[in-house]
Amino acid sequence: MTRPLVLDVDLAHGGRWTSLRTREREWLWTNPDRTVQGARPHVRPGDAFVDAGGVEECFPTLRGTPDHGDVWSRPWSGSPDDATVTVAGARLRRTVRVGNDTDGSVVLGYTVEGEPGAPFVHAVHALLDVGPEARLEVPGAGTMVVLDVDDPVRTWPSGLDRLGPDDGTAVCAVLPGVEEATVTDGAEALRFRWEAPGRAGLCSLVLWRNLRGWPATGPYRSIGLEPTLGRTVDQTGPGAARLDARGRAAWTITVTAL
Repeated sequence: MTRPLVLDVDLAHGGRWTSLRTREREWLWTNPDRTVQGARPHVRPGDAFVDAGGVEECFPTLRGTPDHGDVWSRPWSGSPDDATVTVAGARLRRTVRVGNDTDGSVVLGYTVEGEPGAPFVHAVHALLDVGPEARLEVPGAGTMVVLDVDDPVRTWPSGLDRLGPDDGTAVCAVLPGVEEATVTDGAEALRFRWEAPGRAGLCSLVLWRNLRGWPATGPYRSIGLEPTLGRTVDQTGPGAARLDARGRAAWTITVTAL
């Protein structure tokens, strides 16, 4: 049985998702640091990333330059159901459709338009508020690439499916070729499914499992599930998505509370 979801977005501040909730709970994590929360509304293009929580749209890169992309820091135009932002010659459009009481999923459609062949990465940087007993299931996951380590290529899950207890570690991993991930927290679960017609091999998941291991000063807990179009975190590297001969790319994410 599914639980109807409610989505709130803030177009003026990067199109970010500020709430994703059912009647029973809020799924999005918010950084408890009031200084960070106070700084987020004042961000301008070119500023360092502010880790306020919620869901940030990261385009045309994730870990490249600028960090977390260049649209999270810009105002979007349109309405919560149909919004756009333009950066570096590319236009990103997002449509939102919310289901009914029978199927309460949130369906997000993304379209990118720009120069044919242009590389990009689009990551939906979702930070979730889940407890130390939460578990992550990623159907179809095989080999993953763990970033910032000497032995990056590993087999999923290698323990990363356990989202606690906090142990002072912080791990970022790319799981290429997957199109679904479900996090279960107690009696409730949240499932992400995403697809890119004709580009299934470019779909991936970026996992950020920060169990109070980052930053070095004042580490906190944050769990990121990031459906991504692209098999990398930097649009300049191999595995980036590219616009087709018409200068277009499209993909869809469906979020369901279970």
